[in-house]
Amino acid sequence: MTRLAQWAWNARLLPFADAASTDLPLPRLLRLSLFQVSVGMALALLNGTLNRVMIVELHVPAWLVATMVALPLLFAPFRAFLGFRSDQHQSVLGWRRVPYIWFGTLLQYGGLAIMPFALMVLSGTGQVTPPPWLGPSAAGLAFLMIGAGLHSTQTAGLALATDLAPAQTRPRVVALMYVMLLVGMVGGSVAFGWLLGGTYTHLRLIQVIQGAAVVTLLLNIIALWQQEPRGSAPDASAAAAPKPTFLSAWRDFTAPAATRRLLAALGFGTAAFSMQDVLLEPYGGEVLGMAVGATSLLTALYAGGALIAFGLASRRLGRGADPLRVAAQGTLVGVLGFVAVVFADPLHSAALFRAGAVLIGFGGGLFSVGTLLAAMSLRERDNGLALGAWGAVQATAGGLAIAGGGAACDAIGALAAQGALGPALVSPATGYMFVYHLEILLLFAALVAIGPLVRTSRRAAAPAGAAQGTPTAGIGLAEMPG
Repeated sequence: MTRLAQWAWNARLLPFADAASTDLPLPRLLRLSLFQVSVGMALALLNGTLNRVMIVELHVPAWLVATMVALPLLFAPFRAFLGFRSDQHQSVLGWRRVPYIWFGTLLQYGGLAIMPFALMVLSGTGQVTPPPWLGPSAAGLAFLMIGAGLHSTQTAGLALATDLAPAQTRPRVVALMYVMLLVGMVGGSVAFGWLLGGTYTHLRLIQVIQGAAVVTLLLNIIALWQQEPRGSAPDASAAAAPKPTFLSAWRDFTAPAATRRLLAALGFGTAAFSMQDVLLEPYGGEVLGMAVGATSLLTALYAGGALIAFGLASRRLGRGADPLRVAAQGTLVGVLGFVAVVFADPLHSAALFRAGAVLIGFGGGLFSVGTLLAAMSLRERDNGLALGAWGAVQATAGGLAIAGGGAACDAIGALAAQGALGPALVSPATGYMFVYHLEILLLFAALVAIGPLVRTSRRAAAPAGAAQGTPTAGIGLAEMPG
C-alpha cells in the first residue's frame, strides 16, 4: 500500500470525512474551514478573555464592558444583506464571495490591531490624560470593526463553502464549518488563558491581541487561497442590466409562510437556549453552593451534551429523519433540561443541576442542526441570502436574549430581596427562576411555530417515499462517532 493510499484510508476514519467529494477533497475542505477558526478565536477573545481583563485588570465599569461586548451584535441583522450582496456581486476578477471574505478579514485585523491601545486609553492607564470621549470612542470603533469583519467573513465564507460543495454533501460541509467554529473558540480560549497567565502586564495584553490579529490574517489567507473559481469578468451589458434589490429579494424570500414561521421558530428557540448562558454558573454557586471548580465544569457538560446531539442527529438525518422534527425534539429536550435546573433548588441536588445542563446542551444541539438544515433547503441557488438570514436571526436573538436574561435576573432578584414580591419569594433563586421559566415559555413558542412545518414536510415527503417504495431520503449530516 502506497503512502498516499494509506493516507486516503486513514482519512475515511476521520469525523466528517464523508463531507469531502471529488470536487472538494478533504485537505481543501479543511483548509477552507480555517476562516471559521479565526472567527471562533475572535469570539472567544471578545466574549471571554476581554471581559475579565477589562473589569479586573483595567478597572473598566461593568456596564461599559457589557456595552462594548454587545456592539458587534449591531451588525448581526445585516448578515442577510451581506449574503445577498455576495450572491449578486461579481468582481473584475470574476469572484463573488472572496471580496466579502477578504474585506471582512481586513476589518477583523484592523479592529484587533487597534484594540489594545484603545483599551489603554479607555482605562486611563497611559501617562497622558485623554479627552473623556476618546477612550469609549476608540474602544467602540475597535469592537465595531471586529464585529463587522467576523459577520461578513462568516456569512460569505459559509456561502462559498456551499457553492463549492456538491448538493449531496452540502449539509455535511456546513456542519463541519460550525464544528471548526467550536474548535476556534475552545482553542482560542485556552491559548489566551495560557498567554495571559501569570503576572499581567499591559505589554503582554498588546502582544496577545495583536498576535491574534496576525494569526487571523494568516488563517484567512490560507483558507481563501485558490478556493473560489474565477468566472468571466462582467462586460458592459451585464453591468448595465438591472439587478434585483435586497428589499425585493427579501420580500420574495420571506413571502412563503413556511419561511417566516421557520425564522420565528429559530428566533424563539435560540433566545430560549441562549438566555441562560451567563446564569448557569452563578446559579450553581449562589443558590446551590457549588465550588468554583464544580461550576466551571458546567460549560464542559453543556458542550458535551451538544456534541452527543450532533452525533445522534447525524445518524437520524442520515437515515431520512425530518430536520424540523429533529429541531422540535430538541426543544422538548430543552424543556426537560430547564425543568431539571428549576427543581435542583428545592431538592438541593447538584447532580440534578448537572443533568439539566447536559440536557440543555443536548437539546440546543438538536435544535441548531435541525433548523440549519431546514434553512439551507429554503433556497436552491444563491444561498447566501438564506444562510445570512439564518445567521442574522440566530446571532441577534442570542445576543438580545443573553443581555435580557441578565437584566431580568438582576431586576427580579432585586425586587425579591426587597420583599416587593412577597415573603415567599425572598430568595436568591427568584431572579434565576424567573429567567428559567421564561426560557421554557419561549421553547413552547418555538414548538408552536415548528409544529405546522413538521406536518407540512411529512405530507410533502409521503408521496415521494410511497412512489419509490423506499424510506424518504434525508438531507444527511456527517456520520460522527455516536
